[in-house]
Amino acid sequence: MRIAFFSDIHANLPALEAVLQDMDQKQPDFVYCLGDLVGYNVWANEVVETIRRRHIPTLAGNYDEGVGLHSGDCGCAYKTEDDRERGNQSIAYTNRIITDENRRYLRLLPRHMRLDFEVQEGEKLRILMVHGSPRKINEYLFEDRPEKSLQRLLEEAQADVMLFGHTHKPYHRQVPYAVAGQLRYRHAINLGSVGKPKDGDPRACYVLLTLDEKSHTADAASMQVEFVRVAYDVEKAAQAVEASPLPDEFADMLRKAY
Repeated sequence: MRIAFFSDIHANLPALEAVLQDMDQKQPDFVYCLGDLVGYNVWANEVVETIRRRHIPTLAGNYDEGVGLHSGDCGCAYKTEDDRERGNQSIAYTNRIITDENRRYLRLLPRHMRLDFEVQEGEKLRILMVHGSPRKINEYLFEDRPEKSLQRLLEEAQADVMLFGHTHKPYHRQVPYAVAGQLRYRHAINLGSVGKPKDGDPRACYVLLTLDEKSHTADAASMQVEFVRVAYDVEKAAQAVEASPLPDEFADMLRKAY
């Protein structure tokens, strides 16, 4: 079984369309979106309507929450006053263009989703989907998080596999723990970003998770995690930003993926 997960589209319709086209070719069994549909680009309504039209199960991201509540705060952790001002311009613009119907949709999105698989008799595999973390929609779980802290988070969340986004930087960490003297593994998987990557690679990113009857927490390699990078028309997305009231810096971020 193959399951596709993606996150952080941020109103970048060309990137979303390229990713969905790639998924249509690969034909995963299930598809899930982990939020942040809007913000930073011009196609907020088109992205929401594409997700709705395809009936893709979707979480609320912090940006979706802010726009859904018609707030001026996206819950982002900006590092400088210039970044904060650009962020304020972005959410103000998104609040202006979003339709009432799409705002209602964003406001009512769930904050987490769970999947439980019994791939072996008596042995469950618990998958948790969140946007930022199980604790907060806008908590950043970076790759350098201490192992003990990440293990505690996964244990408290009762997740064997946790998928999340928000940082726009993809990674997969296998976190070991012991049960009755047997070594087992939990998995923390950051999906990266479809529409606003920050890892130096401007291509859209999503994850394919493959499970089979041998998938087990005792075997770290029994669950295959593939980060799929998809080329799209970055220049079209960047030029759309430059032709809008949004700050031109957002276009540079798309071109250079930072």
